[in-house]
Amino acid sequence: MAMRRGRKAHFMGDVPFLKMNGLGNDFVVVDSRETGRRYDRAAVRRISDRARGIGCDQFIVLETPRTQGADVFMRIYNAEGGEVDACGNASRCIAAIVSEESGRPEVTIETNAGLLASEVSGPVATVDMGRPRFDWDQIPLAEPFADTTGIELQIGPIDAPILHTPSVANVGNPHAIFWVDDVARFDLARIGPMLENHPIFPERANISLAQVIAPNRVRVRVWERGAGITQACGTAACAVGVAAARKGLTGRTVTVELPGGPLTIRWRESDNHILMTGAWSLDGEGVLPAELLEGTPA
Repeated sequence: MAMRRGRKAHFMGDVPFLKMNGLGNDFVVVDSRETGRRYDRAAVRRISDRARGIGCDQFIVLETPRTQGADVFMRIYNAEGGEVDACGNASRCIAAIVSEESGRPEVTIETNAGLLASEVSGPVATVDMGRPRFDWDQIPLAEPFADTTGIELQIGPIDAPILHTPSVANVGNPHAIFWVDDVARFDLARIGPMLENHPIFPERANISLAQVIAPNRVRVRVWERGAGITQACGTAACAVGVAAARKGLTGRTVTVELPGGPLTIRWRESDNHILMTGAWSLDGEGVLPAELLEGTPA
């Protein structure tokens, strides 16, 4: 599974990749630590296209870390080509790659959102996702809200809204969580884009529908910013876990049930760090055809 084999492919014009997933949230992973290859928005969109490219929710590039003590820098692109700062499911996959390379179960991943300490145990990995942020300008929101456990936002008729009063948080990226009685009752494909691009979210937002089914269990569906409906979203699970605890709906350790499978979210009381535990999977490998890389600097 190790990725350090890019020099020959660099000169050939083709790039080796791994296809991986975390609970069905799937990734194309390439290694630029030796080649330094960068990818523009158009190339990312071509590679991520499920009909004409390889197909993925996110495109992940491994780069040389900038910070002492980090094992790798993980650059993350959504399928639409835009770069984002965090992806919890991808973090578990990258932790598995680096753990195999190094022979160590504990590795540190550097991202634009900070350093992620990770521990791999066979097909399961735990990632320290850091502290969540709740202030309105940290999420960010377009206007101040003193209480972000539930902000004034609704869709539908004023006297009978379809969804309303979401909790909001930033877990490396912005999240809005709508609390509902049945996550299956809503047309997320229709309402997700409207809410993602609502003016209250200047950097757009990931949209979750969350249904508390027990004091330690929450069922969730996610519309992911720049990717659409996804089988799983690690940062959304983290956001749901901490938001549920803040509202007193659950304790600080919960199982978040996503369509692709469960994640265990523990919001550690000693330092407020979020620990996310779940499965990772290697689906296959190949090389990116040269036509998908057109226009990218070699």
